[in-house]
Amino acid sequence: MPGFVNRTRELSQLQDLYTSETAELAVVYGRRRLGKTALVSESLADVSDAVVYQARQKTRALQIEQFLDRAAESFPGVRQLRQEWEPVLRYLGERDAIVVLDEFPYLVAEDDSLPSVLQALFDRAFDGVAPTFVLVGSSISMMEEAALLGSSPLYGRSSLELDVRQLPFGAATAFLDDPTPTEAVSLWGVFGGVPYYLEELEPERSLAENVHETALVTHGTLHDEPDYVLRMELREPTRYFSILEAVAGGNTDRNEIAGATGIEYNSLSTYLDRLARLRLLAREVPVTEQPERSRRGRYRLRDNFFRFWFRFVYGSGERYDALGLEGFETLIRPELPDFLAPTFERLCRRALRTLYPEETITDVGRWWYDDHEIDVVGLTASDTLVVGECKFQSSPAGFDAFESLRGHTSELRWTPADGSDRSVEYALFSRGGFTGSVEQLATERDDLRLFGLADIVAAHAE
Repeated sequence: MPGFVNRTRELSQLQDLYTSETAELAVVYGRRRLGKTALVSESLADVSDAVVYQARQKTRALQIEQFLDRAAESFPGVRQLRQEWEPVLRYLGERDAIVVLDEFPYLVAEDDSLPSVLQALFDRAFDGVAPTFVLVGSSISMMEEAALLGSSPLYGRSSLELDVRQLPFGAATAFLDDPTPTEAVSLWGVFGGVPYYLEELEPERSLAENVHETALVTHGTLHDEPDYVLRMELREPTRYFSILEAVAGGNTDRNEIAGATGIEYNSLSTYLDRLARLRLLAREVPVTEQPERSRRGRYRLRDNFFRFWFRFVYGSGERYDALGLEGFETLIRPELPDFLAPTFERLCRRALRTLYPEETITDVGRWWYDDHEIDVVGLTASDTLVVGECKFQSSPAGFDAFESLRGHTSELRWTPADGSDRSVEYALFSRGGFTGSVEQLATERDDLRLFGLADIVAAHAE
């Protein structure tokens, strides 16, 4: 397994704060398991006297006492202060300390005045000094209430707000042992870009073995992971579970979700918005439409592993324990190409700008209308429209894929900004290669390009 991967921009931003000549506040937040603590630790690799405190669910008195133990290692004078947050944090700030409060929501849960204490210090006490305070938290809702939303005491005080997301595909493959393109896309499609999940994989194991050992059997380290994450964030998770299960099962618009869950259509917004804030759901609209105006939105699970878990694991009980590896081969592998197809399509869309460097592609996405759908659409600043069809099947893509793409494209309404006639560039993306007739066609037409799985993986290389 690699050491610290990616996050170069975030590291640089944090390290710039440490050398600043004014008081700085950073808020680092994001879902659990994304490597927030590792990110901050890496940023402090060359700092010897930072005060890093990992909070736990303990009483306020114990939290302050343990924080003082940690702070005294670099600033022994804190032992002379009364055990209250205000004098201790003021003391450290006046000495230009770097202070990291990891799992900040645990501290706020025991003392809800702490954000206001920090607000007052930054507003009135830290003139002429240059400390850096870094607040780290996994509960997105509590971090928003304490530091990010307009109603929070610390709103507007932070110099840096880092919303830590999953690693991109190219960085995530660094956790794998020189995988083939098929292995890379398959493992990414199941486990996504969460560092903790990727660290659980054993390079010498097959895909089936890794999935079985980590996610399918009841003793697997990831078997109950989505359940754990959701219950840590949501007080009443039942309806949220139902929505995620419905979307993972292919119910993607609001009517379908309402029908599958039994939740009243007009009540769905509250739940969908909360899941979107937790970075678990995303709403997509046709690339030619404005998100805030479109009425044709579809929802998808943003986390690949959550999508896999809700489709194959949730509610399975001890089924996979009894079946062993045969469970994967019998129940999952036949459905795997269909399950991985949306992941492959997203990788193709994200690779489009690299694959068409001569075009200034302004927007990339999907497009659909009635029975027409195009997997990959790139809108450009010129008169060019780039469209693509994706096939994640083991057999070669044939001429029918190109004909289908042309037929759907004729229904897509898009005109270049200058009002001129558009020109169309066609792309076929295929896991299983292409038939001879399609390869011959691509040599005869200058508006058709063919991309295999290796091309897509290479386009995402870091």
